[in-house]
Amino acid sequence: MTTSAHLKAVPVSVAEIPLQPASQDIWEKKYRLQAKDGTPVDLTIDDTYQRIARSLADVEATPELRDTWSRKFLWALRHGAIPAGRITSNAGAQEHKPATSTINCTVSGTVQDSMNDILDKVHEAGLTLKAGCGIGYEFSTLRPKGAYVSGAGAYTSGPLSFMDIYDKMCFTVSSAGGRRGAQMATFDVGHPDVMDFIRAKREDGRLRQFNLSLLITTEFMDAVRQDADWKLAFPISRDELDEGVDLNDPGQVVWREWPYKGEYVTNNAGLVACKIYRTVPAQRLWDMIMSSTYDFAEPGFILIDKVNEMNNNWFCETIRATNPCGEQPLPAYGSCLLGSVNLTKFVRNPFTEQAEFDWEEFRKVVAVFTRMLDNVVEINGLPLEGQRDEILSKRRHGMGYLGLGSTATMLRMKYGEQESVEFTERVSRELALTGWQVALELAKEKGAAPLMEADFEVTEELLRKRPEMRRDGYLPGDSVKGKVLHAKYSRYMQRVAQHAPELVNQLAETGARFTHHSSIAPTGTISLSLANNASNGIEPSFAHHYFRNVIREGRKTKEKVDVFSFELLAYRELVNPAANASMEGEGDVLPDYFIAADNVTPKQHVDIQSAAQKWVDSSISKTANVPTDYPFDEFKDIYRYAYEQGLKGCTTFRFNPEAFQGVLVKGEDLENTLYEFTLDDGSKVSLKGNEEVEYDGEMHTAANLYDALKEGYYGKF
Repeated sequence: MTTSAHLKAVPVSVAEIPLQPASQDIWEKKYRLQAKDGTPVDLTIDDTYQRIARSLADVEATPELRDTWSRKFLWALRHGAIPAGRITSNAGAQEHKPATSTINCTVSGTVQDSMNDILDKVHEAGLTLKAGCGIGYEFSTLRPKGAYVSGAGAYTSGPLSFMDIYDKMCFTVSSAGGRRGAQMATFDVGHPDVMDFIRAKREDGRLRQFNLSLLITTEFMDAVRQDADWKLAFPISRDELDEGVDLNDPGQVVWREWPYKGEYVTNNAGLVACKIYRTVPAQRLWDMIMSSTYDFAEPGFILIDKVNEMNNNWFCETIRATNPCGEQPLPAYGSCLLGSVNLTKFVRNPFTEQAEFDWEEFRKVVAVFTRMLDNVVEINGLPLEGQRDEILSKRRHGMGYLGLGSTATMLRMKYGEQESVEFTERVSRELALTGWQVALELAKEKGAAPLMEADFEVTEELLRKRPEMRRDGYLPGDSVKGKVLHAKYSRYMQRVAQHAPELVNQLAETGARFTHHSSIAPTGTISLSLANNASNGIEPSFAHHYFRNVIREGRKTKEKVDVFSFELLAYRELVNPAANASMEGEGDVLPDYFIAADNVTPKQHVDIQSAAQKWVDSSISKTANVPTDYPFDEFKDIYRYAYEQGLKGCTTFRFNPEAFQGVLVKGEDLENTLYEFTLDDGSKVSLKGNEEVEYDGEMHTAANLYDALKEGYYGKF
């Protein structure tokens, strides 16, 4: 009897681990450049990298620089730099799709309270979505339902009725790169229609092209904490003063921050007079917000005062909206390009006692990547003049990272415990300090962002926001450069100065190449494809084996795709090929440092986000996953804790099969959930979520079919 030997090449690093089929598939569908006839232009993923490197190096001033930086950019791309989806899809692709943008994130101009402007902004948004950009809007700038419109001699239907128009437009417009457009609607917690906004998605199929987030103010949180009354109010126009409104009566008027002064009554401190329409117990409104978030994962929670307090451009921007995923709070017509560094690329000796992170190579990749992203500004492809002016003036970008959870596992850390929190803070700090050093170097070589050399008048509003300026001798009417206000008086840059004081002094003297450097995006399909399903952004892996629901052109429902975490693939390749995807049961179970989202407490999620936020100058897209049976009172505490920790926002996800299916699902959730269908003859049939069912000539999972029929998108992809 003879036996045959089976030889297998063992990867010497995680970089050599083959892409799983789902990752290869997403690259082919979303990021691989193809000619109009479907012929692939990018034959391999490395061809995609070469296309990006050449395109971004082409903006350099001389042939020598273009050649040098093309090589350096390609090196960085091969070693963990991953530009966001619009750059990956569209950089160097102008010959094939000239009307597309390299920018992921935009915010609409302020939607002013007039029919002309509302409809003008719909037109602008359609052009933005067509170019492949996501877009955010604030709708609490529109007067409340039932308010009198003197020009029309009628009463308005309110902000939500106009949101329906934007929703239908978004679904209709085909976005670039094989993805649907995405929108974010923000709404002030003090608007008279705030309760309607909270309940907006209870109606099947309504506003499904929107993510919804509330702008939560410090004033509201104080009212909740004190169990006080909360005033729902809207700005007073100067014309309304003739109607007998007493500005000095606190029962009629409250003074608040407002993004658009225009025709409204404003005081010297920059606050706007708002007419009180209704007063409600703050705790009642808080419970309503929390209940909706618990059941429906919306509205999101944006701590807008913290956003504006920590904004590097605090002196010239009022932020009221974000991009669809929330990691980019932006001013009117603001936009931002994104990129993420794949942290798994820097793990040496993974899963061993000698496991370590290569900080030197990480800093080198961040430095090259910073220049690469700055170059994207020159080929932004934004469709609106206001958008182009904004990005060229400020040159903001948002570099972040992905694979934090996978990296922690490979370093044998438990995500959420103290060691991983410290690692998160360090990796965020190293990225930030390296980025700002390059901001100085680029400013010396190419010039600072134009905003830095602009002159700004010192006003009472500026001195109210930064009292230390008065102590430094500034008086109303003085003129000061943007670079000084940015480097010396930005709360974020003051934190940088604690670690690199000389660097910040030089930035105040020279100016920075860009106003913002960092942001942590959700990186869903980027992580799944180009990072072989390393954990998304700052998250732990959702699970080590799960399903992802993806839109396929031509299919009538979403398709369920089988995926594995990168750390599981790496462990199987480097340690134990027979390792289970489970932490329990018999056989070759995974070590206890293999953490998934369900193994992390909400407090640990917030601690990780807080550690990163110290050094991220924009914001973070992060979700705290909680079990379906998580107690409601404890759930509310998550948001209180996030506020106390100084976060700019908070998002949770609780699996609720009655409300939605979700993008990521686990097999056990589908197995344990029944979906009921009513047939043409009136009879009913119940199916488990993971059961396959034939309907209308196609096979679907019961969960995806139910979701498509309920939400009204069946057959519309």
